[in-house]
Amino acid sequence: MGKVKIKRKSTLIDMTAMSDVTVLLLTFFMLTSTFLQKEPVTVITPASVSELKVPINNVTTVLVSPKGEIFLGVLGDADSTYSSEKVRADILQNAVTEYNKTHSKKVQLTQEQVNKFAKMNMFGMPIAQLPAFLDESQVHQDEIMQGKRPEWKIGIPVDGNQDLANPNEFQIWMRAIYNSNDNMEKTIKSGEGIAVKADADTPYDIVHTVLDNLQTLKMNKFSLLTALKTEND
Repeated sequence: MGKVKIKRKSTLIDMTAMSDVTVLLLTFFMLTSTFLQKEPVTVITPASVSELKVPINNVTTVLVSPKGEIFLGVLGDADSTYSSEKVRADILQNAVTEYNKTHSKKVQLTQEQVNKFAKMNMFGMPIAQLPAFLDESQVHQDEIMQGKRPEWKIGIPVDGNQDLANPNEFQIWMRAIYNSNDNMEKTIKSGEGIAVKADADTPYDIVHTVLDNLQTLKMNKFSLLTALKTEND
């Protein structure tokens, strides 16, 4: 009796469906992911055991560099009505208006400059320098923020001022953020809207000055960003 021949089946696998699913998943994660903000300086935060997470919407990050330079980063809401760019544009205009009330040399901004500022995730320099800074190219702006252009002063000016009738520039910015919209006001009042991020080697007196300014503004609730402690810490 002859052997029964088993019909060989093709080993070819149609990958079309899998490729479609891969592209769909990749698109989904790209559209729903929150990308890290570009920061002008590298900050190594101190370690702690806290596992509380800072919200990703309606939050202001106060970045304190090891040299004591102050930078601010503002994120708005996912809703287009209070998107990050719209919130930043309102904050800038409010801050400049407040600044001009107490300074003889007025700052004037064009709409193009306002639009450029609205796209900045993090900023930090004297308000008087903003118009010239915003006229620079993106490459030059990055160099300035990273301290590679010594002719530019970086960092938001801050001191121990407690006279809110004549606020320093850090206080001007924080009040402008608070007054920008109801969502920002609500998160700041709850203590979730302000996150202070300082380097582990930043002198304490500099950080204390920042916290003292927040308390002067009656912003007594805020978070301190830290890295999670490991077993070796």
